[in-house]
Amino acid sequence: MKLSSQIFLCISLISLSMSCQKKNTDGLYIINDLSGSLDEISGITKFSNEPYLYAINDSGNSNTIYQLDLQGEIVRELTIDNAKNHDWEDLAYDFQNNIYIGDFGNNYNDRKNLAIYTVSDISNEKIKTLKTNFRLEDQTDFPPKKKNRNFDIEAFIYLKGNFYLFTKNRSSEFNGETKLYKVPAQPGNQIATLITSYKTCDDASDCFITGAAINATGDVIALLTYNKIFVLKKFKGDDLFSGTVEKIKLHHSSQKEGICFKNESTLIIVDEKGKNKEGFLYEYILN
Repeated sequence: MKLSSQIFLCISLISLSMSCQKKNTDGLYIINDLSGSLDEISGITKFSNEPYLYAINDSGNSNTIYQLDLQGEIVRELTIDNAKNHDWEDLAYDFQNNIYIGDFGNNYNDRKNLAIYTVSDISNEKIKTLKTNFRLEDQTDFPPKKKNRNFDIEAFIYLKGNFYLFTKNRSSEFNGETKLYKVPAQPGNQIATLITSYKTCDDASDCFITGAAINATGDVIALLTYNKIFVLKKFKGDDLFSGTVEKIKLHHSSQKEGICFKNESTLIIVDEKGKNKEGFLYEYILN
């Protein structure tokens, strides 16, 4: 190999290595691009005792959970036998090795079959689940008038025996509010109780809540939008907005859809593939 070719190869390898750890702004790092199998990734979570991530795609895709390494490479594909992917939008984890699939995407605010699936054993390639069906206590019209369409859900967490759900406000008269619901984490038919609402901001392009995560100690929650993270701390009881809410601007806008804690100081974020743009795995370092 000629010296010039060797130099070019070395520069290319160095550039590639640097790009995998490229810092965008304010602590957001690109780790890797995602497989084409995850072009419509919608949720992500991580077991606290494993070096793996778990990810899903949203509506129109298979009923598959993807196991990834921490570089975002697919390790295994797990088929959920008894759970159709109507519109899977987020994953949650209870730190007892149970994964929860949120099948509650509701773009048109007209779904009556909202559900959460409990996955308690991922050792087999084909997996059975338990199903929690629920309805939102304050929704009576399917769909409601366009100005009242705040019943789409793309984010949830598990905390102390309950699921907490955050809406993606699709009202025509957008006011920035996300609604917080509580659902018992039990199989069968449940009611999602409205706890409160919180105004994120006024711009729909900035303020849609698309993902949620909670840390291992259960005292820090991260909510994701296309270009922000909201960090909730010191909350009491069911009102998760009752404590401090820190708004972090990422200065990087994309269709970010999933978030989880890698550890107490680091968040993992994923976004969907866009026009002329790959989907990526990111890390964000909390202060």
